[in-house]
Amino acid sequence: MDSQATSAPSLHGCLTAAIDVLRRTMDSLDPARVEAAVDAVATALGANRALLVCGNGGSASDAQHITGELVGRFLKERRGLKAICLSSNAAVLTAWSNDYSYDSVFARQTEAYGEPGGVLLGISTSGNSRNVIAAFEVAKRLGMTTIAMTGEGGGKMAALSDILLDVPSRSTPLIQQVHICLYHYLCEQVEARLA
Repeated sequence: MDSQATSAPSLHGCLTAAIDVLRRTMDSLDPARVEAAVDAVATALGANRALLVCGNGGSASDAQHITGELVGRFLKERRGLKAICLSSNAAVLTAWSNDYSYDSVFARQTEAYGEPGGVLLGISTSGNSRNVIAAFEVAKRLGMTTIAMTGEGGGKMAALSDILLDVPSRSTPLIQQVHICLYHYLCEQVEARLA
């Protein structure tokens, strides 16, 4: 067996791949879309409307990270902001998924916490997570702004997104690395406006 074919990439290779996708994102992602996301979130939170954030797996952790930065603080001392992670309440997640369906677990919470003028930020590297798509459908009916953070093209979420922030890659780890950069920028800019 060829040992090179089964060995993991080197640290240099991993970092080079990350740099490459960051550069491609800088070239392909229109800064106006990112600023539109900042405007939508800052406007909603400034009016005490909810920012709901959801995702699965690593994207669930990113959803928690975002809401932690906004409820707590990113860099500045300020009031807590009304940001709710839909993937962090184990009782709701397990009860609803067990009794009904995991496909509707975020939609149900969007129905409960969503409001006109609020924002739903959905994170999915494929853009095809059924439970995030279902939440977007409810958010649209409620008059919320929908922001999708995805991989290249946005998948099925693209059609339901008011603002699509897609990373030009199909590699889940690389997409997630860029998502961190994007949402750290989002949090920093929102906080700067509302501090």
